[in-house]
Amino acid sequence: MIPEPKAAKAVVEHSSKVFTEFKEFISRGNVVDLAIGVIMGAAFGKIVTALVNDIIMPPIGLIMKGIDFKDLYIPLNGKHYATLADAQRDGAALLCYGNFINVIIEFVIISACVFGLVKVINTIRKKEEATPAGPTKSEELLTEIRDLLKK
Repeated sequence: MIPEPKAAKAVVEHSSKVFTEFKEFISRGNVVDLAIGVIMGAAFGKIVTALVNDIIMPPIGLIMKGIDFKDLYIPLNGKHYATLADAQRDGAALLCYGNFINVIIEFVIISACVFGLVKVINTIRKKEEATPAGPTKSEELLTEIRDLLKK
């Protein structure tokens, strides 16, 4: 069945209108800023994960007699496994509390960084608010020139 020309034209016009609205939405600064923030947040999360897994946890594990937190788990099926990999291969239901500890440490680090960033931004904003909004030197000079021209 061939669509009527009027109906096809209406669909094309509607599609074009929707596409134009979408283009305007995407090109807004807030959407672009949000996208950049999400990308930077994901990259920062990877850095924190590497910091926790490769820098912070190994010395803690060494202090705790060589325990690797990633390998701490409780099998829920009651069996005993030599390693986490063996339990996973067997398909056992596991409580991997060691990994949970790593994630909590990552969260604390990220939270501390975000808190520090917010503190810096608030300090900058307070300084900007405290600065008197008087005329700039250029404005003062232009005012003097205007006053002289009036005379």
